[in-house]
Amino acid sequence: MEIKTVGIVGAGQMGSGIAHVFALTGHDVRLSDMSQDALANALALIDRNIERQVSRGKVTAEDKASAMARIRTTTKLAELGPSDLIVEAATERETVKTAIFEDLLPHIQPHTILTSNTSSISITRLASRTDRPEKFMGLHFMNPVPVMQLVELIRGIATDEPTYKALHSVVEKLGKTAASAEDFPAFIVNRILVPMINEAVYTLYEGVGSVKSIDESLKLGANHPMGPLELADFIGLDTCLAIMNVLHDGLADTKYRPCPLLVKYVEAGWLGRKSERGFYDYRGEVPVPTR
Repeated sequence: MEIKTVGIVGAGQMGSGIAHVFALTGHDVRLSDMSQDALANALALIDRNIERQVSRGKVTAEDKASAMARIRTTTKLAELGPSDLIVEAATERETVKTAIFEDLLPHIQPHTILTSNTSSISITRLASRTDRPEKFMGLHFMNPVPVMQLVELIRGIATDEPTYKALHSVVEKLGKTAASAEDFPAFIVNRILVPMINEAVYTLYEGVGSVKSIDESLKLGANHPMGPLELADFIGLDTCLAIMNVLHDGLADTKYRPCPLLVKYVEAGWLGRKSERGFYDYRGEVPVPTR
């Protein structure tokens, strides 16, 4: 099937980025969130980010105008019903995601494909709570969505071949690269990346290095563009902790035990850039290590 209309649930950083790339590639987008302020902020962010692409000559002003005109916003999930494809991009909590899909089911079309942008939760389990597990997949974009090339495609145990092929074609149309992953905790990228971040937090926790020395060591010693603690702040420490908990619970291996210091930061509400404090304090002109 050809996917022309896309409904996106969640107008945060990921949802707005997903709306951005779909609208720029000719899809009609309906972006939903419970908060009208979140929707307004998302539209403003998309406008700024596409304008940045215009200034760099990557898209034209006409492309931008057309893309912005294709995005409609709503606080009512039911208005996503006519969509060919729905992408859930809500917070990384299974109870929240399950409730969203249950609320959507009475309103969607027989052909509608359901997907989740989850970074770690079982696709098979999420799909089992819907009326169409064969038309359900993981569609995991990387952050920031307009910049990052990769999209993970995760089949649940019941996902059928036409659904997989349709989503593979969508990723190609977006100008991105699809990587197929099996439905195991955290899939490919986060199965490797987040335990590395957790190990960096242990390195800090045990006093092996400071925030600055750990980040500089990985940037200069391993040629990483961003240090692991800086990256954790960018991702969100609550998201990192949620992924580590999924890995620890799902694989029952002590190597995935979340570092107590990561837990403590999340308990303090120091979640990284979005809360202005994490492993760095972002309230001044220059980020300052908090440890």
